[in-house]
Amino acid sequence: MRSHRRRNPIRRSAPALLSAAVLITGGLVAATRTPAFAATAAASHAVAADTTASHTSASHTAQTVPTHRLCSQPSKPGYMACQSVVRTDVTPHRTLGRDDTPQGFGPADLQAAYNLPKDAGSGATVAIVDANDDPNAEQDLAAYRSQYGLPECGTGNGCFKKIDQDGGTDYPAADAGWAGEISLDVDMVSAACPQCHILLVEAKSASMDDLGTAVNQAVAQGAEYVSNSYGGSEQSDDATADEQYFKHPGVAITVSSGDSGYGVEYPAASPYVTAVGGTSLTKDGSARGYSETVWGTPAGGEGAGSGCSQYSAKPSWQQDTDCAERSVADVAADADPATGLAVYDT
Repeated sequence: MRSHRRRNPIRRSAPALLSAAVLITGGLVAATRTPAFAATAAASHAVAADTTASHTSASHTAQTVPTHRLCSQPSKPGYMACQSVVRTDVTPHRTLGRDDTPQGFGPADLQAAYNLPKDAGSGATVAIVDANDDPNAEQDLAAYRSQYGLPECGTGNGCFKKIDQDGGTDYPAADAGWAGEISLDVDMVSAACPQCHILLVEAKSASMDDLGTAVNQAVAQGAEYVSNSYGGSEQSDDATADEQYFKHPGVAITVSSGDSGYGVEYPAASPYVTAVGGTSLTKDGSARGYSETVWGTPAGGEGAGSGCSQYSAKPSWQQDTDCAERSVADVAADADPATGLAVYDT
């Protein structure tokens, strides 16, 4: 889900010596297993909140803000698009003083909103699977973490690692849209789980076969959590991809449910993944300190993906009666451009 565009206008807030920051929103990071706030295991890698939890209110129409999709929609079956939406009314910061606060939610906000312990996750690895290369991934990650006072995470200390889908360093061609998604993803893993190691696996194309190969590589590398912020149309043979790429018992695999409003995408429809939807998160005076509603726009066409799968059978762990097949999504967290996350991208 990235289209060609300059890397500045992403929704990332600039770090102290920022070079390009904007507001971006899109796929969430790791999976969740607890019902209340849905933080991944004890490691708290996820920024996902259970949509049935009491702190999430019913659906409403969100404030409409001007946006731009980072990735163009797939031109043929079997290809995916990244799931990031950029605010076009936010001016990128070239520099920020040390006392300046980037626009958008930062790590402290997400940790408070979703009850994520900031010291959890030591030794755990979260893998991020995206297509194409982000040549600035490590340096942009360093700038984001420095801005927010997070521990260093680079190749030098073994915290960050980037590989291609075959496990090597023959990286694919760079793409500004997918690079924006990568920046969002690594920053949000950092925000939700500052102690976690980050493994970035870059698929050589946006085809499901290449992205699926990257998922398998992430698991082979030992990742306990695999984040996938992309999607495409469902196909009648998706069950084959389910078995080839997403059936990894003991590994939490999360997939963005989409940002085009009502409707189901693949691989969010896979019964082997946790489908992550989107909310609008705002600060308030409640005991929690935040209120949350389902993300959607009055005109439609933008909002959290949801609905009933056409082809994926309902897994045994789903008890709802609304869909005869698999229901999407399973959990959700902030993804509304109007209540966006600060991200660093150059």
